[in-house]
Amino acid sequence: MKNTSNNETNIVLAPRAMSNFVETPYIKDITSRALTYIHAGFPVHFRGPSGTGKTTVAMHLASKIGRQVVIIHGDAEYKTSDLVGSEQGYRFRKLDDRFIHSVHKLEEDMEKKWVNNRLTIAVKNGFTLIYDEFTRSRPEANNILLPILQERMFSTSAGHEEDYYMKVHPNFCAIFTSNPEEYAGVNRTQDALRDRMVTLDLDHFDYETELQITKAKSDLPLKEAEIIVNIVRGLRESGKTEFAPTIRGSIMIAKTMTALKTTPSKSNGMFKTICRDILTSETSRVGSKTNQDRVKKILDELIENFS
Repeated sequence: MKNTSNNETNIVLAPRAMSNFVETPYIKDITSRALTYIHAGFPVHFRGPSGTGKTTVAMHLASKIGRQVVIIHGDAEYKTSDLVGSEQGYRFRKLDDRFIHSVHKLEEDMEKKWVNNRLTIAVKNGFTLIYDEFTRSRPEANNILLPILQERMFSTSAGHEEDYYMKVHPNFCAIFTSNPEEYAGVNRTQDALRDRMVTLDLDHFDYETELQITKAKSDLPLKEAEIIVNIVRGLRESGKTEFAPTIRGSIMIAKTMTALKTTPSKSNGMFKTICRDILTSETSRVGSKTNQDRVKKILDELIENFS
């Protein structure tokens, strides 16, 4: 691995397996498939609705790859220079030659200073790139990815001729995540970029995975975690909400119950209130009274059945 400067080292992460990561057969299958494509030399793209574990799975995949990680979070304000780098400031050099005491030779030189950004650092050093929610960046900013992923080289506007063209390190690999295009703030993926990656569509976890994640994240007993997961999945499967509740809802409810040191029960008024507060906010963008009433009615029936 090439040496990196202090500035570059500061933005690189060492991949580590998460201590409470839940690896069910569902997760193992996704990870195994993704690793197959990474080892074959293709970037992997996890696409799916919010709350389907895309970023967590991407981090888990990076830990399996075992190389250092650079993370970029998509942003509509990004320009290509925010990914690749740019000339920032100047470097001055002054030479005062007094080798011969009777001759005084003074030379001054000034040149622009090129500073690499995260994409270039990952490409140059063979790190794993995680580009989270990459479609939130504008397509023109992401165009630089096309030659990197296909031709395995790209050009920069660096001041030194030797840096005009940069080869991609053979160990470099990329993992992308994105939400569906209908989500607010999401741009359409360029066809040319989509064609250069293997896309794995993620949906809501299966029951066992949701249950084990909820239990692991909250330390609730299995039976209590089951009640919460059944309620959240029941609301999702009703199909009567603006947005389907996700695993985040189950985790938030479970963690709140743990913090309050109480249990889910139909006789527990606080549990009902927590479910209503968390799940009505998660399933509606504008918080309409109609949606709130609809969710509360469904939740009352679910809580009665499962608790």
